[in-house]
Amino acid sequence: MRDLLFEIGTEEIPAGYLQPAYQQLKENFSKKARELNLDFGTVRVMGTPRRIALIVEELQEKQKDVREELLGPSRKAAYDAEGRLSKAAEGFARSKGADVSDLQVVDTPRGEYMMLVREVKGKATSELLPGILEFLVRSLSFPKSMRWGSRRIHFARPIQWFAALYGEEVITFEYGGIVSSNQSGGHRFLNNTMFTIRNAAAYEAQLAEMNVIVDDGKRREKVITEITEAVARNNALAGGQVAIDEGLVATVTNLVENPVGVCGSFDEKFLQLVPEVLITSMREHQKYFPVVDDKGALMPGFVAVNNTIVNDSDITRKGHQRVLRARLEDALFFFDSDRQVSLSSRIADLDGIIFQTKLGTMSEKKDRIVKLVKVLSEKINPELSQKAIRAAELCKADLLSDMVGEFPSLQGVMGAAYALNDGEDEDVAQAIREHYMPKRAGAELPASDLGAILGLADRFDTLAGCFGIGQIPSGNTDPFGLRRIALAIIHIIEEKEYRFSLAEIISKALALYGDRVNAAAETVDSVVTFIKGRFANDAVKQGRSARAVEAAASVAFDEINDCIMRVDALMKIRNNESFSVLSASYKRIRNIIKDNRDTHVDTAIFCEEEEKVLYGVYKDIRAEVEDFVSSGNYYQALETMLKMEGPVDNFFENVMVMADDKAVKTNRLNLLTALGELILMVGDISRFQDA
Repeated sequence: MRDLLFEIGTEEIPAGYLQPAYQQLKENFSKKARELNLDFGTVRVMGTPRRIALIVEELQEKQKDVREELLGPSRKAAYDAEGRLSKAAEGFARSKGADVSDLQVVDTPRGEYMMLVREVKGKATSELLPGILEFLVRSLSFPKSMRWGSRRIHFARPIQWFAALYGEEVITFEYGGIVSSNQSGGHRFLNNTMFTIRNAAAYEAQLAEMNVIVDDGKRREKVITEITEAVARNNALAGGQVAIDEGLVATVTNLVENPVGVCGSFDEKFLQLVPEVLITSMREHQKYFPVVDDKGALMPGFVAVNNTIVNDSDITRKGHQRVLRARLEDALFFFDSDRQVSLSSRIADLDGIIFQTKLGTMSEKKDRIVKLVKVLSEKINPELSQKAIRAAELCKADLLSDMVGEFPSLQGVMGAAYALNDGEDEDVAQAIREHYMPKRAGAELPASDLGAILGLADRFDTLAGCFGIGQIPSGNTDPFGLRRIALAIIHIIEEKEYRFSLAEIISKALALYGDRVNAAAETVDSVVTFIKGRFANDAVKQGRSARAVEAAASVAFDEINDCIMRVDALMKIRNNESFSVLSASYKRIRNIIKDNRDTHVDTAIFCEEEEKVLYGVYKDIRAEVEDFVSSGNYYQALETMLKMEGPVDNFFENVMVMADDKAVKTNRLNLLTALGELILMVGDISRFQDA
């Protein structure tokens, strides 16, 4: 067996495109090879901004031989009345490239059919690879692709070369006017020449000689080493260390082929800026790493990562410092000018910002949030009401500041800073900062109740408004990020252990829009169902049982933490043998009672001892179960329900529910319905049974 190397050489590909491309390349090759009956060993993908590479170890040199049994028309259809092969038989044989005489009659469970049996010899892998490699290039997709030249091909960036080697054999194919070879390109600045690759095993080492670290894992390690050592070499930043952000490390790793760290500094006057302003200027705009002291406070320094080795690092350092200084001068100007105008005086100008064409302005949104935080505060902590209202009045005012105009990601952060500058309460400022949290899945949640209340009000307003005008996510379309908003609502409520009705808050949020939206009960139900769907997916991702989540959420989903408590209780008891029997019995109950809702039971017409015993157990435990449920002790409620397991099993063994006597039949259906309603106080435990 030989190893395969396939490299696509390009112009610089955006950093964010590379990891998804690696995954696609690996998956597409593996799928295609299996389709072609080719065995292979380890598949590795790697690359740099200028190349995407695939290495397949021990790729089988020839397809496996296969015996094909192709079923054709029935014997009856294959022969005419005179016993001659029909056109149906001839057509089948012709479609398979065979002669009609090659067909044979075989017995099948459906009767006699015509079959073509043939031995297909496997092709040499080297014959198949040109098609496979072209398929791999065509199948790669990117967020945005380019076209170039006169051809109608597209890729993330213009393709410059293909290197394709199977062992030491060059695999030749052509795509977009480029013919594959055994040539690859070195570092754009340090070794800008084409060179010959010997084979897959030598690939990484040869590129290293050409100043290219093609393995992104090794390149990441060098990025961290370079930035750490660059700070250590800077005497002006003694005691400083790099504030390593994993997202920025990943981005920088995919921006360079050979990382070189350069440590620079900036004027200490810029440290008066809000730390997030400095960090955003460095990380987001320049891809620089901030330098902090041992307490995590920012120091007047940064580290840049270059893609080349230079003779005089002082020149590049000064270049980076000059670029960053210009950005920070702008930020300081915006910061100083913004502080001349109070947040409260900006509120009136929110009329000039459209929230959504059909839903009005940001000023109107602010007014709705003020009313919603009052409702939420009364449910969570009435003492916070006044501060929550003040935070709601100010929370969107920073959208009108120059700083947020320049750095949109700092909305909330700047609002908090300006609120403190204006002498607002610290709790109010913290709420303004926190109400955008979490900014993404898995990100930090609001620490304060004020921030959580304000964040929930903002999100419920957006969610309700969008559903009220029919702006509902579908497929990949979610312009307002409603899925992310729903998850944030779930995570905040879960983390803070809040208990309130979703339907009530959503109904209130819709009502605040007046006649702008459809505030009917169906809209409320749609929003709750949407949140429930996000909850179910998220709960399973967190490791909760899909069946437990489905069982709990299917019977009631209005208080998120109540649903979580029922899910956890079901998970805790699911391995109990008696629970398994009871869940099977409940499934049977559901199938029998169908739409029956009556739970009135007449003990006078009981005929069998088993139904008397079952009803007696039901009466004995009902009040106890109801007490446990009302206090949220769902596990104890389920344990108590298990007392019905034996009596229910005996009932089904010895009692005919569908009796000939209509009154007896109805009475037994009502008894089973009553049992079912008791069980549904926690969840639909039939979901633990296979369909």
